Amino acid sequence: MGYWDRTRVVVTGGAGFLGSHVVECLRLRGAADIFVPRSREYDLVQFDAVKRLFLDARPDVVIHLAARVGGIEANRLNPGRFFYENLIMGAQLMEGARLAGVRKFIATGTICSYPKFTPVPFREADIWNGYPEETNAPYGLAKKMLLVQAQAYRQQYGFSAITVFPVNLYGPRDNFDLETSHVIPAMIRKFVDARESGHPEVVLWGTGQPTREFLFVRDAAEGIVLASERYDSSEPVNLGAGFELSIADLAGLIARLTGYSGRVAWDATRPDGQPRRCLDVSRAEKEFGFRASTPFEDGLRETIAWFEGSVIS
Repeated sequence: MGYWDRTRVVVTGGAGFLGSHVVECLRLRGAADIFVPRSREYDLVQFDAVKRLFLDARPDVVIHLAARVGGIEANRLNPGRFFYENLIMGAQLMEGARLAGVRKFIATGTICSYPKFTPVPFREADIWNGYPEETNAPYGLAKKMLLVQAQAYRQQYGFSAITVFPVNLYGPRDNFDLETSHVIPAMIRKFVDARESGHPEVVLWGTGQPTREFLFVRDAAEGIVLASERYDSSEPVNLGAGFELSIADLAGLIARLTGYSGRVAWDATRPDGQPRRCLDVSRAEKEFGFRASTPFEDGLRETIAWFEGSVIS
């Protein structure tokens, strides 16, 4: 009998970017009873809706992916909303899960929770050694409270809650809205739009000097599902691909893959965000056998193809 046989699982955010891939991964691994709450029916900021969710779904496992999230500009414009809604959703869902006798709760944190100047590669032990990058701090700290709650609930109630921290994600079904998107979908959209319009220059935010690590969304989904099955500890776990790339190099790569041959200019009046991001991913491999398998260029090509086929066609 497999882990997911006769297991009811709730995936919050299961209709979204990461969540839809997690649902697909669950089905491939044998899960048949999956409940995806939609925000129009369950406003997870309201505890009455959370309690109703547990009465309706009666889950054995909860994978909490729902989040109020966006890129640098969205974080800059919505610090209060991002802090409150992410904090209250997570806290209420974990408490509701405990009260409902849920067998296991999987909380998804964020790379934004790490201190601004964390030594590279980011190790899980470094997560409390400083304050996050200011633009992302409200969101990052709200998500980090899920780790505190998971550890406190395990200590006091014996509640099985784990916390994973994925690095920046990308892939098909991402958000390509320039007002709220993250760096890869924003660049893809800008370069494709400029290619189609014949525009000679694309202007990108910041200096191009910061570095980032990127994890393909299907790899992230696999990591979350494997952690759900095999990991049961109070210690947080990084999910990443284990490489570091400058934003300038990323721009050059996406320009080449989208077929854009114009100039790239940098608007240094716009924020860079955290100076460097790259994770130590050894704990995930050691504890539950997760290792990212999608080559970066392959993942980018698939993401670009999805955007061109699904968004601009």
